[in-house]
Parts: sequence; C-alpha cells; structure tokens
Amino acid sequence: MIYTSDHHDETRRLETADLRAQLAQRIGTLVGDNQQVVTSIAGLSLAHLYEPLPPMSWLYEPSISLIVQGAKRVALGESTYIYNESRFLLTAVNLPMMTEVLQASRQQPFTSLLLRFDLSLARQLIAELKLQGTVAHEQGPGLATGPATQDLLGAMARLVDLLDKPADIPHLGKLIQQEILYRILTGPTGALFCETVLSGTRSQRTAIAINWIRENFVAPLKMDELAKMAGMGVSTLHHHFRRMTAMSPLQYQKQLRLHEARRLLLSEDLDAATVAMRVGYESATQFNREYRRMFGVPPIRDREQLRSTLIRAR
Repeated sequence: MIYTSDHHDETRRLETADLRAQLAQRIGTLVGDNQQVVTSIAGLSLAHLYEPLPPMSWLYEPSISLIVQGAKRVALGESTYIYNESRFLLTAVNLPMMTEVLQASRQQPFTSLLLRFDLSLARQLIAELKLQGTVAHEQGPGLATGPATQDLLGAMARLVDLLDKPADIPHLGKLIQQEILYRILTGPTGALFCETVLSGTRSQRTAIAINWIRENFVAPLKMDELAKMAGMGVSTLHHHFRRMTAMSPLQYQKQLRLHEARRLLLSEDLDAATVAMRVGYESATQFNREYRRMFGVPPIRDREQLRSTLIRAR
C-alpha cells in the first residue's frame, strides 16, 4: 500500500487530537474542583475551568503556556494575543498582563498547563546546541506564540505523567524539561528566547532591569541607577525596555503595583488604603484613580465582582 503525504498528515492530526484529549482528561482529574494547582514538579502548574473568565491580572514569568483545550486572550500594553490549542505562548521575561479565558464549558472545560523555565538549564542547552550566533536582533516584545507540535505536546504529556511516579521526578523531570526547551529553541521562537537569556545581549541586560523592578516594585524608581545596573545609558534602556515590555519602566512599575494590589484584594480582607500602602502608593486617592483607570471599577467593587465570577466558575 502506498501512503501519501496527505494520509501521513491526517494520521499525525488524529494522533495529536487523541494525545490532547488524554492530556485534558488527565489534567482535569489532577485539578478537580480547584481550578488551578501548583504541582510537585518545580515550575509546573495546571488549570481546568468550566466557564470563561473575564480579564484577570497575571504576572507571566519566563515560561511556556500550553492550552490543551479552549482559547485565551492576553494583553500586553496595546498589543493583544489570542491563542488556543494549536499554539503555545512563550514568555521570555517577567511581564504583567491581562488574561481572559474565552472558551470553556462543562462539556469542554478550558484546560492548560504552564511551565516556568529553568534558565540555567536553558543556557546550558543553548551552549550545547551552539546557538549563541543565532540570536535575534531588535526583537519585538519579550513574548511570542509558536506552533504546539505533536512533539512538544508529547513531551508535556510525559512531564504530567511523572506526577504519578514521584520517585522518578528528580531523575527524569529535568530530562523532559530539557526536551521541551530543545523543541522551543529549535523552533520559530528560539531566536527570541536565546537573545533574552544569553549573557551580554541587550535583551538580557534589559531583562536585568526588568527583574530588578519586578523584585523591588514598591521602592522608588531611579532611572540612573537602573541604567547603570543594566550597563546602558538611560535613553538606550528606555528604548529596549519599551521594546520588550511594550511600556516604559515607570509604566511597568505601575502595572506591577496594580496587579499586586488586585491579588491582595482577592486573597486578603484588606481595605483599599492599606493595599495602596502595601504596594508602594503614598496617596490612596491616586491609587484608587489609577486602579479604576486600569481595571474599569474601584478596588472594592472590583474585588466583589471578581470573587463572584470565580465562585461561578467552580
């Protein structure tokens, strides 16, 4: 019997669909009614939702987010990215974004997994693959979408399978994560990732500034000191910072403060003035004004609406 390329493609498509269905069922079992769980594998978290969610604050660390079933919209600055099970989202630096689950139901729950990268493992693999000379120049933002291939999906499924064998995690977990990194580095988003994590590149030096603000967003922002830390002039840092995050350093700090404020409002019973002070605001009035500008409603009303939505999604 002679097999055509069309026949081979259809076989691969069916295999991928079957793999995706099995993985979605497995994640649903692991998550249960919790919506999201952080697993015993470092950096791996799973999500399973029965109805769409409105825009929510989320800080993406360097990671890959893979939707197994459903669709999501993420917004970074003025740019919006929509992706589903056919594509993954790669984030190369810490980015505060708004995320919205677009498709989810009891019959077809939204199911996804997110794996934070071990950057030391990534740098080691880049060196082994001799990819240092393939870094991109003047990349766009520090995130991108790429094709969710059968090979990548299979590696992710094997990583999830390790949760049934805890004794294997220390020995096989890094090997599978190395394969996932290999799939990314040798794919269309590989150049972005290399440019961001390799020491000495402008993107990597900009990432130093991004990470400092991420860890110290409550503190006053001094651009001269931040630029010196990154080994750049102030104007050069501004240019590359905006290129990677779609915002200025001051806007980035403000976004982090407001995202953290929203998290505190949801997780703790605090009033708006206390939250404002906790995230670095000196003026509660300014905090309320900027919070409403970003999220559309005042802090306490936003908390009530979000809690109601999250309860319905269980």
